[in-house]
Amino acid sequence: MTDVTNSSAAELSTALQSGELSSVEVTRAYLDRIAADDDTIGAYLHVDADAALKAAEDIDAARAEGAELGPLAGVPLALKDVVVTEGVPTTSGSKILEGWRPPYDATLAARLKAAGTVLLGKTNMDEFAMGSSTENSAYKVTRNPWDTDRIPGGSSGGSSAAVAAGLAPWAIGTDTGGSIRQPAAVTGLVGHKPTYGSVSRYGLIAFSSSLDQAGPMTRTVLDAALLHEAIAGHDPLDSTSIDAPVPVLAESARRGAEGDLSGLKVGVVTELGGDGHSEGYDVGVLARVTEAVALLESMGAEVRQISCPAFDLALPAYYLIAPSEASSNLARFDGVRYGVRVGDDGSRDLDEVMALTREQGFGPEVKRRIILGTYALSSGYYEAYYGQAQKVRTLITRDFTTAWDDVDVLVSPTSPTVAWNIGDRVDDPVAMYAADLCTLPASLAGVPAISVPCGLSEGLPVGFQIMAPALADDRCYRVAAALEAAQDAARGHVLLAGIAPKENSPS
Repeated sequence: MTDVTNSSAAELSTALQSGELSSVEVTRAYLDRIAADDDTIGAYLHVDADAALKAAEDIDAARAEGAELGPLAGVPLALKDVVVTEGVPTTSGSKILEGWRPPYDATLAARLKAAGTVLLGKTNMDEFAMGSSTENSAYKVTRNPWDTDRIPGGSSGGSSAAVAAGLAPWAIGTDTGGSIRQPAAVTGLVGHKPTYGSVSRYGLIAFSSSLDQAGPMTRTVLDAALLHEAIAGHDPLDSTSIDAPVPVLAESARRGAEGDLSGLKVGVVTELGGDGHSEGYDVGVLARVTEAVALLESMGAEVRQISCPAFDLALPAYYLIAPSEASSNLARFDGVRYGVRVGDDGSRDLDEVMALTREQGFGPEVKRRIILGTYALSSGYYEAYYGQAQKVRTLITRDFTTAWDDVDVLVSPTSPTVAWNIGDRVDDPVAMYAADLCTLPASLAGVPAISVPCGLSEGLPVGFQIMAPALADDRCYRVAAALEAAQDAARGHVLLAGIAPKENSPS
């Protein structure tokens, strides 16, 4: 294996199990790459090289002693900084938590440790996961490895940039309204939002409790399935956790890669760029998605147009529900129990200290959403705004339910556009919010959705979104893997002009 940092996580796992590589060698290769390139990319908020190398040494020692290790053992990983990790700085991209080192692990972090993964560090993000570009981080701007003048998506932009730049083989992101899928799309990665409740939220710093969901961001569909299997499953510490078996995801990906989709019914969503509904969508994005649909059809899938009228209302509904829940969740950040405390000099009472702490600790986007959410929940406006948004959410869920009577999966672009230039939408929140146009319906309904690369537009990656019924995550992986395999074959035969050659990858 000549280039460790350009290998998939599955390839690294095989090399580690065979003894071709040691975990220390792999970990050091990534740490060296981070040291060389992350000043330019800005993917990480915290890297602890000593702890990573010590963890890798322990895995190598256990392997040498003949310990039974899982497939993820010794493979390095990056974690979005919203995942609480014992003893490791965890800020959620906010100054209000600067320097906080949690006394416990999120369930997700504990499961990754039990699987033997090596934590490289915590990745940058939009503050409290509020944003679509990672420009709302309180600490730094993260850049897209495909073009460092452009955004890497958000809010999991640090995770997407780390994997796309070869600074991690895979990473964990979180998705509230598209924050795994949209950054994966604009950086040419695979990103999966699991069924809501199928991956524990215990220890994820909450933005919107009815929407937040952690999931994998990887270079290949198989990698995503392997990482997803490691973090999924019921958790009694999470009251929203589903007590159901984890689907066999990696095997579904391997089966999908065989390229047979006979009998599969695919619905192209009219309201998400389908059937001439192209306003707000890049022409190149729609062209690549159309080519991807044709590839699915060539593998035996039956394709039809599906109308989901309530999807047109997903954007306003989301931007009432999510801020409302945020205004409640973020009330805990008061400077009293943990994090930054401002103005506590003995001359001010508690209310003044809390007000000063929040004024200096929260960024502009967080304040905007808290104000919006508090207003929507206030007396006299609750039913007119939050109540109506929840009714729209029900209509969106019904549209999905109706669609499943006719098709097995729904497809659309992941993002209406390719990555835009840093700074272009900072002063236009509505344009920024529109980046989540295609990803919001699946978030509001709680169904699984995956983004897989489907070529280039203007030399930049385009994402193809596949949505499936609740708990049918394996279906997402099967279809995504089939498309991935077909595109790999198309590259070899130069059949699809919009697909980048492998050597054009920024990593």
